[in-house]
Amino acid sequence: MEASSWDALRKQARRLEAQLDDQMIAYRKLVSMKSDGSENDIETDIERSLKQLQQVNSQMQTWVSSGGSEVLSHTLTRHMEILQDLTQEFYRLRSSLRVKQQHASLLDLRDFDRAKFDVEESGDSEQALLREQAAISRNSGQVDTVISQAQATLGALMSQRSTFGGITTKISNVSSRIPTINHILASIRRKKSMDTVILSLVASVCAFLMFIYWLSK
Repeated sequence: MEASSWDALRKQARRLEAQLDDQMIAYRKLVSMKSDGSENDIETDIERSLKQLQQVNSQMQTWVSSGGSEVLSHTLTRHMEILQDLTQEFYRLRSSLRVKQQHASLLDLRDFDRAKFDVEESGDSEQALLREQAAISRNSGQVDTVISQAQATLGALMSQRSTFGGITTKISNVSSRIPTINHILASIRRKKSMDTVILSLVASVCAFLMFIYWLSK
């Protein structure tokens, strides 16, 4: 194999490594900033450059395996280490970006849930206020009903009082017009009292006679 082929491969590897350095700098800045969706394009470019550098390193390894010197082997090892470092750095930055995106997504979801909760809480407060107003209205209606019933009862009692007052007045008038009734009632009460006394005396005498009879046996 010709030395020019090795030099061409090495030159191509250096060009890709420099290109990857620039891409990694841009990608690192993008990771530190707020995601705007442009990271997908640069990630695709970096992956393409890494794949191309891997292919060049494979060709250089084939060159070394076919009888290259120790110097060439050392050079190949250095290019492979650079590829490995760039690949690891890319994966690390991409993982950081994914975590950042997930965190931002969770924050947006939390803000959305919070806004939704505020709306639902406001709706629940309005519903609770409406229920409270309805309960107050029902209670007010019940109070009005009780007051109406109390007023009706009071009116009935006043009517009954007036009726009884009229009856008492009529009885007083009748009594004043017919004094004989009072005398008759008094006579009845006196007669009843005398009948009671007589019955008591008769009962006492009977009891005494029965006691005497019991003693004489």
